[in-house]
Amino acid sequence: MAVAKFVQGSILRHILVMSSTAAVGISALFVVDLLDIFFLSLLGEQELAAAVGYAGTISFFTTSIGIGLSIALGALVSRSIGAKQTEKAKRLLLNSLVVTLLMSLFVAFSVYMFIPELLSLVGATGKTAELAEGYLNILVPSLPLICLAMALGSALRAVGDAKLSMVSTLIGGGVNAIFDPIFIFMFAMGIEGAAVASVMARFAVFAVAARGVVVKHNLFGRFNIDHFIKDLKPIFAIAGPAMLTNVATPIGNAVVTRAIADFGDSYVAGWAVLGRLIPVSFGMIFALSGAVGPIVGQNYGAMEFERVKESLTRAIQFCIVYVVAVSLLLFLTRNQIVSVFDMKGDAAALILFFCSYIAVFFIFSGILFVANASFNNLGKAKYSTLFNVGKATVGTIPFVYFGAQWGGVYGVLMGQAVGSILFGVLGVLVAYRLVDKVRAAVVEPVVHLVAEDKTEFDEELSLSGQSPLSSSCANMAIVNEEQDCEGSNEVAELIGVKEDSAPSK
Repeated sequence: MAVAKFVQGSILRHILVMSSTAAVGISALFVVDLLDIFFLSLLGEQELAAAVGYAGTISFFTTSIGIGLSIALGALVSRSIGAKQTEKAKRLLLNSLVVTLLMSLFVAFSVYMFIPELLSLVGATGKTAELAEGYLNILVPSLPLICLAMALGSALRAVGDAKLSMVSTLIGGGVNAIFDPIFIFMFAMGIEGAAVASVMARFAVFAVAARGVVVKHNLFGRFNIDHFIKDLKPIFAIAGPAMLTNVATPIGNAVVTRAIADFGDSYVAGWAVLGRLIPVSFGMIFALSGAVGPIVGQNYGAMEFERVKESLTRAIQFCIVYVVAVSLLLFLTRNQIVSVFDMKGDAAALILFFCSYIAVFFIFSGILFVANASFNNLGKAKYSTLFNVGKATVGTIPFVYFGAQWGGVYGVLMGQAVGSILFGVLGVLVAYRLVDKVRAAVVEPVVHLVAEDKTEFDEELSLSGQSPLSSSCANMAIVNEEQDCEGSNEVAELIGVKEDSAPSK
């Protein structure tokens, strides 16, 4: 039987344990992406790093759709498992996988047909665009594979097998790290070799996750078209907002990439390194949103609203301390980072500027992650979508545009930081206010109802000669010794009404 372990004990400890565990699997894939840039930088062509930067922007968009679909699968399967409806869980898993396959095939085909146009849209030109096109021609067709792998990993977490889900990503990262240098250097395939290694890694993640779902947990059922049509509504009810929320981030990233591209490929090469360095450096913060969600959810379910607030506060404090510490580390090692990736000129200057002045502002992206997690677990997932889309559009486009006009390429980064400050602070304020509104909506009506019942009951007892000052449970015991007061005590304790009680017989 599942135990709600987050409703007691140190919330900060829960946050640390959950975040660090989740960060392992996430960081493995981020580190591999960073290794791609490192190995390609050894070839001495800065256009290669820029090409990966452009290609990564488009690849990020496609995989974000898969993330949204995997969120829906995880939510639906976990609910069925929790309700001990195994057959329904199998049905929803299979139908969600079919939706994921169809959606990813459609997206992969659409993107593949317009790769040159999409690269042009984000600012890639000349040889850099050709290199990025070669990379995407290999990587994009494997999109259904990684989308299914993410969905299966979500299914593993839904049944409580987070360890195997983490192991699948670690194995994928290991495969990529091994085959990267083989295809890039031994077979002299360059950037296309990096793409082949990534496809092999996606196969590995899919194989491990699929074996876990099908063999270990026996969660694969038979397809039924009537059930599939029936399940489309609940699947898209969650997948729709989730996809929109996750797609917002790469759209914002594409806006920044396009703005930087106006200043030359050398800056884009530096931005490509930063695009891989940021998730590795702040992987714990990316994991934080997934870690704080269950903590908020369990305490909300237990009506422990003070602990819900404390969860938000502790998560924000942890985010601030962690980002400040990592930002200091990036500042102290900024020259070494430039040297390791063999960045020169404008590319080196952009990395140095970020590590010196911009990295610390990731605090505000982090606290927005925390706010979004609270929205999702307090029944307001649309708030999360609103803030993510808002940050990617209103919080990015005008700030980046005017930042570029007033401060050049460095103004682009500063503008993005200002937008994150605005939406981060606003998101946290709304999150705290939402907790108060939910508490008022849930607790106050119950308190009012109990108070009314207690007043009416005491008045009746007063008329019959009992003391109206005695507690309702004690009076009930006097009037009817067979009445059990335990239920009343539980309600009173739940809503915080402190009363004296006499034991019933």
